[in-house]
Amino acid sequence: MNNSTSDDEDQGGEVFLDENDIVHEFTVDDEEEPDDSMHIFTGHTGELYTVSCSPTDAALVATGGGDDKGFLWKIGHGDWAFELQGHKDSVSSLAFSRDGQLLACGGFDGLIQVWDISSGNLKCTLEGPGAGIEWVRWHPRGHLVLAGSEDSTVWLWNADKSAYLNMFSGHGSSVTCGDFTPDGRTICTGSDDASLRIWNPKSGENIHVVSGYPYHTAGLTCLTISSDSTLALTGSKDGSVHVVNITTGKVVSSLRAHSDSIECIGLAVSSPWVATGGMDKKLIVWDLQHSSPRCTCEHEDGVACLSWLGASRYLATGCVDGKVRIWDSLSGDCVRTFSGHSDAIQSISMSANGEFLVSVSLDGTARVFEIAEFR
Repeated sequence: MNNSTSDDEDQGGEVFLDENDIVHEFTVDDEEEPDDSMHIFTGHTGELYTVSCSPTDAALVATGGGDDKGFLWKIGHGDWAFELQGHKDSVSSLAFSRDGQLLACGGFDGLIQVWDISSGNLKCTLEGPGAGIEWVRWHPRGHLVLAGSEDSTVWLWNADKSAYLNMFSGHGSSVTCGDFTPDGRTICTGSDDASLRIWNPKSGENIHVVSGYPYHTAGLTCLTISSDSTLALTGSKDGSVHVVNITTGKVVSSLRAHSDSIECIGLAVSSPWVATGGMDKKLIVWDLQHSSPRCTCEHEDGVACLSWLGASRYLATGCVDGKVRIWDSLSGDCVRTFSGHSDAIQSISMSANGEFLVSVSLDGTARVFEIAEFR
């Protein structure tokens, strides 16, 4: 980031904050829980919804929330923050491009702003959706931005050229989750209409619609895709997880053990396991080869988000009770509980070097926890 600031309301501006504004020293009395965080970002003035760590700069973090703002800030640099201005409603989703050069910032105002990280300039504003942005994703190899909207449409743009490429219509309700396959050749999207749709990015053709028996009976909430681009795994409000063959559009297996809405899903990097978290207060690690639970990890409240810690055996969960927990997927044991937040965790992200986990909460703060021992 450079040190220039701009009067243009759509441009960001560096904000230099007194150290006391960002990093609080706590005097813990006997009644209060300890704060296990090593850095707290308090630049936001409302609930936080989304966090993304840069894939190339281990210190750089982006956060967004209900104050209609995004911020870039750095772990361990308590006096530096860069405000991502211009949204007129909550910042709902953030994603760095794979090369770390660009940041896409989606809002409930239906706009996506793309920021150039090295210059700090607003590169472009991508328009089209008629309602709020639910999620944003980057193509695995280029500067193409994919986004799903509450208006039931999915949009694709070229961020380098600020150009609209395609709009994918067919879902009957809000598009709650989606992504490119890792090979970049296919798009998978899930909706509140209880369907998964598989698309050709170039032609816009809808290749498959997966819906009805034996698929979900309620809206999809989350989705992940296998590293070989063959399987889409989806979670739903109905408490079930289904595995779909992307080529055929057929449900190949179903994972049933949760008793309430699935909120998050993540594939392990180094084993054929998938983790799911739900409002039934459970994290379940599944063996995909046998479609059976390996272990069930009980929480105090609903599990809102999860992240495998690189290629390690450990994974982190963010919980409605405000705690971040580290779990050993082999034993099913909780090996660390991080306290500090005073309200529900909404999103977590691991730093590029695997040393830090950043969580954002409805309490209006982002907190950084040291996780180097779990690599």
